[in-house]
Amino acid sequence: MDQTLFLWLSVIVIFSLGTLAHFLYDLSHENKILGLFTAVNESTWEHVKIAITPTLLWSLIDGYFYGENPNYFTAKLTSLAVLAFFIPLVFYSYTRLSKKPILPVDILIFLAAIILAQLAFFAIINLPDFPFISSYLSAIGTFIFFGAYMTLTLMPLKQIIFKDPTNGQYGFRAHRNFFKPLKKNPHKK
Repeated sequence: MDQTLFLWLSVIVIFSLGTLAHFLYDLSHENKILGLFTAVNESTWEHVKIAITPTLLWSLIDGYFYGENPNYFTAKLTSLAVLAFFIPLVFYSYTRLSKKPILPVDILIFLAAIILAQLAFFAIINLPDFPFISSYLSAIGTFIFFGAYMTLTLMPLKQIIFKDPTNGQYGFRAHRNFFKPLKKNPHKK
């Protein structure tokens, strides 16, 4: 498949799945396992996570086509790092000036991050082969990144990137239904 077509297909799929991942936790009736991979609150981290999840899922596709390329894991780790740094950097920069988030700008940041991450992936894939040690360390780094990404939902750091701006909470506790009382049994007297 032509790389340019593959690039834009990856952007469309990742953007679409990421958009779905924004709503999937609520749609699943707050399934905690699904919450490890989808947005559980409105923090910046959770918006980074919904870009990372479909990028990792896309690895099943790009790994099939490019997995034997010695630069594959370096390209994958770089694309994940672009997402993890670009979204918060641009979001906090513009909201510092605007004093508040603007939804269309946030969506454009999300899309731009995905495009840049995929461009970085293909730029590295097309470079001359990296030494084995680079691929090996990048593979380890990718798995560490994956583990950290899930852990930070379960045990978020008390930093602004993990704080839900709507209620000041972190992780699953920041979800709007976390503190809702359970429905009382109507048959119990």
